[in-house]
Amino acid sequence: MPDALARRSFASDNHAGAHPAVLAALAEANAGHAPSYGEDAWTARALVLFREHFGPEAQAFPLWSGTAANVLALDAVTRPGQAVICSEFAHLHRDEHAAAERIAGVKLLPHAGENGKLTPDDVRRLGAPRHDVHQVQPRVVSVAQATEVGTVYAPEELRALADAAHELGLLLHVDGARLCNAAAALDVPLRALTTDVGADLTSFGGTKNGLLGAEALVLLRAGLAEALPFARMQLGQLASKMRFVSAQLIALLEGDLWLRNARNANAMAARLAAAAAAIDGVNVLLPVEANALIVQLDPAAIARLRETWAGDGGEPFHVWDEALGGARWMCAWDTTPEDVDAFAAAVRAAVTRCAAAEGS
Repeated sequence: MPDALARRSFASDNHAGAHPAVLAALAEANAGHAPSYGEDAWTARALVLFREHFGPEAQAFPLWSGTAANVLALDAVTRPGQAVICSEFAHLHRDEHAAAERIAGVKLLPHAGENGKLTPDDVRRLGAPRHDVHQVQPRVVSVAQATEVGTVYAPEELRALADAAHELGLLLHVDGARLCNAAAALDVPLRALTTDVGADLTSFGGTKNGLLGAEALVLLRAGLAEALPFARMQLGQLASKMRFVSAQLIALLEGDLWLRNARNANAMAARLAAAAAAIDGVNVLLPVEANALIVQLDPAAIARLRETWAGDGGEPFHVWDEALGGARWMCAWDTTPEDVDAFAAAVRAAVTRCAAAEGS
């Protein structure tokens, strides 16, 4: 088993470092002077790459923050007081501290769907027109791809959601913080899960897939971008030295780095799921389709494992429910088979020790 300083965190793909190719791209972009606020050659190249991946109408806006990408997306296409339908597990609902409500002025309508997903019936029920001034008016359906619990929407599922939303005059937003993982899992291009299924706009994540700190908001059809440049400035997301954001996105999108990184994270999650399923006392609760596992084990085993697996990224994993023993284990672009096997051995040891203690 690796020593404590070498142990990988299984808490989040955010805990991983930046890919060496990304650091090299940043070093190259650091040579000399370049125009600011996106007028540089790197940003021009990045915007071309986004059109290649998402279609000729795609308009991309490089940003620092994934939360900002979600908030800007909603702010661009809503008026204050309108509503956004999402899963109860959606990152913008559970993990963004009401940023959308405060900044975009929208109300979130979370729904407890199966496996972290929404269905067309959910959209039709929650998005039905409301002709009462006392009720909030739905405007956007937001889905995470991949979801926060590691499941993935198939293209036909997204198409059905887009059709249901458009029938009601709503827009479909894809929170693509892990869009690369979803595309890798399904072996499809990025546009197959966004533009081609009728989505209207998507957040595109890079920081969870090997970048140092770069995201983007991508508008997928014409007519949505009028307010975006101004809102990006107001929210502090117009990077003065945007070449350093864009250089990272180029490194990810120009070749297949986005795909290789995502495939590795997914493969390591599948390896960990297989190992976990073979341990008595560990229950993998949901399908493992991307790079996350939702598991259940004895709360005492969780406490033991948190003590013994001191990852190099702080908490070794996230505990979702202390009482029920629910946890999320997540793999990253740099997770190795040795990391997975060592962690699985630590899980087995923690479960075995707690079972022995209970039986004594």
